[in-house]
Amino acid sequence: MKTARFERGELDFSIHACPKPLFREAKFVFPFLQKEEATSQESLLVIPTAQQARHDLVKVGPEIEEEKDRLLEVFMSFAKDVCTELRHLGHWADYIDPCSGLPMMTEDCNKVYSEVDGFEVLLHYKTMNCGCCKVLLHPSWGSGVYPATMFTTAPRDIVTAIFDRYAI
Repeated sequence: MKTARFERGELDFSIHACPKPLFREAKFVFPFLQKEEATSQESLLVIPTAQQARHDLVKVGPEIEEEKDRLLEVFMSFAKDVCTELRHLGHWADYIDPCSGLPMMTEDCNKVYSEVDGFEVLLHYKTMNCGCCKVLLHPSWGSGVYPATMFTTAPRDIVTAIFDRYAI
């Protein structure tokens, strides 16, 4: 993973061709993929991002909620900027709201995307069950991680160029 650093915070990210299990899921989350023959599994990129939390996010309390809000704001601002730029360049792009699991820029979607499942498939991160929730375990940060994901049909070199402006 690379790290994007910017005024609002830091995100670790990687860019992946969409593997078959996630493509099947993505077709439900983004219904246009079922209709678009030009959008194949190979042309869909998945961009998982992770932020290190200041606290273990499995715990509860006001400081945990504040931290989740902070991490959400960092991701949402960054993802909106990146996806908007990709769309201005003529490519489809969207990002998932980590709170709801729903896409933010694609209308008429009611199927949620599992950030945790995506990280398991793409990066082979471990998980644990915590009550009725599946919790992601980062190899270095444990459960002090905030996962979030973007998707695009833009060519990898264009996505890489946009992310390289933020990368260190």
